[in-house]
Amino acid sequence: MTLWFLLLVMTAGAVFAVLWPLGRRPAAPADGHDLRVYRDQLEEIERDRKAGHIGEAEAEAARVEISRRLLAAAERQPAAPLTASQFRRRAVAIAGFVLLPLLSGGLYLVLGSPGLPGQPLYARDKSLDAQPIEQLVARMEQHLESNPQDGRAWELLAPVYMQMGRFDDLVRARRGALTYNGETATREAELGEALIAQGNGVVTADAKQAFQRALALDAREPKSRYYLGLAAQQDGRTADAVKIWRDLLASAPSDAPWAAFVREELARLEDNPQQASPGPSADEIAAAANMDPQRRQEMITGMVERLAERLKNDGGDVEGWMRLVRAYAVLGERDKARSAASDARRAVGDNAEKLRQLDDLVKGLGLES
Repeated sequence: MTLWFLLLVMTAGAVFAVLWPLGRRPAAPADGHDLRVYRDQLEEIERDRKAGHIGEAEAEAARVEISRRLLAAAERQPAAPLTASQFRRRAVAIAGFVLLPLLSGGLYLVLGSPGLPGQPLYARDKSLDAQPIEQLVARMEQHLESNPQDGRAWELLAPVYMQMGRFDDLVRARRGALTYNGETATREAELGEALIAQGNGVVTADAKQAFQRALALDAREPKSRYYLGLAAQQDGRTADAVKIWRDLLASAPSDAPWAAFVREELARLEDNPQQASPGPSADEIAAAANMDPQRRQEMITGMVERLAERLKNDGGDVEGWMRLVRAYAVLGERDKARSAASDARRAVGDNAEKLRQLDDLVKGLGLES
């Protein structure tokens, strides 16, 4: 309503400024015979005073008397009558002042879309919907080459990089969002998650530091707490992982979408702590830090293959299947991820809850056929 009021006031002001001259009435003539005589007398008194014919006191008294007569004559001067032409001009001005805003506002209500919410340009450009995602990403990257400080663009690109499996670019985008949009617990946690993706599922030292920075900003940030529990699990500190996840669930909102997943991970740890670790051991992590990329990739691939082999004998382990699907997706082997998801569905049978978890994972990873 405030916007509408301001628009109406601005419109009325503009119309008033344009039409005001049409309604002006010419000033009444003030130069009748008596007025001219009195003005001439005032000028004559001033000349006589300067010539010394009369004194200052006499001149002042005469000026006062003639000025009084001049004002009286001016008040008696009749105002000029309003002509037909002037009357028409004033009528047009009043009609324009009143009717133009009403007509323009009414036309906009009928022909315009006052209830349509505002949209940024990219949301209105329907041609973007028809372009391949790679083309859109290339355009955004070109924009960032000349505008590297556009934190919003970095933030928009990050989830797309995750979807495309471009994890080095994902880390770069998350760092750009942090640098140019400001430090928040959520952005630090997202950077840590990106570093895990870059490390093929390993919670690296850099990722841990990002999660710790996030918790320093917000001690309740859930993603950081979950991954620090996963880090403890990968380090072989199962008891620490159990405690971290229990505390996380104890403070979780009742409708937290991630609570069921953490609860299942916790139950798996508590039921079988000796075989709970889905990732490398502490020694393997330390060794991986010093490996070249090729050897690190070989190590991760070997772990995934061992997990796949185990699931052939323990097909009911839905958490294991979900880890396998994620691992294949992280490695960029999307066909294997889809195949693993299909095997998992067959293995869990008619268990509706486990099937739902698998379907949610497949959708989240963008693996739908």
